[in-house]
Amino acid sequence: MKKLLAIFALFLSVQFVQAAPSNDNDTKKEKTELTEAQKQRAAEMQARLDEIKAMDFKSMTKEEKKEVRNELKDMRVEAKAAGNGVYISVGAIIIILLLLILLT
Repeated sequence: MKKLLAIFALFLSVQFVQAAPSNDNDTKKEKTELTEAQKQRAAEMQARLDEIKAMDFKSMTKEEKKEVRNELKDMRVEAKAAGNGVYISVGAIIIILLLLILLT
């Protein structure tokens, strides 16, 4: 029972540490440089985003709005993919911890 409580306390402390925002510029990772093609694509996406912001959505039909919304979603997915980040969900962390506990 004590072991279970210790593990639970450890889990909560790790969650609180991860939830704290970091204001130090030294701890932030340096941004990776983009290639010329990525810079050009980012400029194209920014130009298209500015065009979309300037649109009058009240005069558009439902289908046109849906197309614009889908285009924005696709651009967002593409922008996230260009970041080359590694993301681990909270559920994955819990499963990893449970496996480590069960295997020890």
